[in-house]
Amino acid sequence: MFSKSRINEPGPAKGTDDVTPTDAAAAPKNPAPQKAKDFTPTAPKAKPPASVLSSDLTVVGNLKTTGDIQIEGTVEGDIRAHLLTIGETATVRGEVMADDVVINGRIIGRVRGLKVRLTSAAKVEGDIIHKTIAIESGAHFEGSVQRADDPLTTNSQNKVAGAAPAKAAPAKDKDAK
Repeated sequence: MFSKSRINEPGPAKGTDDVTPTDAAAAPKNPAPQKAKDFTPTAPKAKPPASVLSSDLTVVGNLKTTGDIQIEGTVEGDIRAHLLTIGETATVRGEVMADDVVINGRIIGRVRGLKVRLTSAAKVEGDIIHKTIAIESGAHFEGSVQRADDPLTTNSQNKVAGAAPAKAAPAKDKDAK
């Protein structure tokens, strides 16, 4: 009633009466295998590794990428990235902006991120504008924390939850009268 499946056996089956030459000849004419030959799946592109700035490197200027950056040295300037990791030996003087920001080192300046995480070794001197934030016990932080739906926009002060409108807004109200 049941027979052993030969699907997983390598090579053609020998000494069996189950497969006839007409069945084998009919198999390549089946439209399903033709569609499989037409479709060639491509492997997903591998995500490139993060760019790493070593601990003996000092950068004076702005950094901008759509990829990931790991800072271990010193940066004097603004940083824009997808995922930004500030290492324990790192010092950044400037504004940092990324989708994800993980801070293990020192930042002197504003931090903007959808997800911001201050580890226990973090030292931040400046404001943090975020969508979600996590601050571990032991982190050193001096500044204000503001939640915004879109902290990556430069004029997110209008969108900060509970914040007063920007100074430009009252001027527009005067023009409207």
